[in-house]
Amino acid sequence: MATVGVSTSDTAPAPAQPDGAADAMVVTSQQRAYLDALNAAGVKPSSELMALRIGSYVCQARAAKQSDQAVWDVVVPLVRGDVRTAHLSSAAPSMDEVNSATADYIRIATDKLC
Repeated sequence: MATVGVSTSDTAPAPAQPDGAADAMVVTSQQRAYLDALNAAGVKPSSELMALRIGSYVCQARAAKQSDQAVWDVVVPLVRGDVRTAHLSSAAPSMDEVNSATADYIRIATDKLC
């Protein structure tokens, strides 16, 4: 059985990290605009990585031509969990809070990220 490998000449070098920080997350200008728009709308994700994950789900659903309801159905559980994590509370977030954040995530991801 032969093994398959990638020649080192076929791989791209890792992007340089700002200020030499090995664990710093690097985002594109489009992703930064999305994160900034979330912040401006008052959405407080538990982390930028989680916000980008939620936005990615929105964009994938949009690209797959899912209905608005299907997009909502995918995003609500993610947002509910993130709202709970962001508040560091074991209490379930209010549905109004989850619905508002979900609407903002979907609108902003659709406008800025997808």
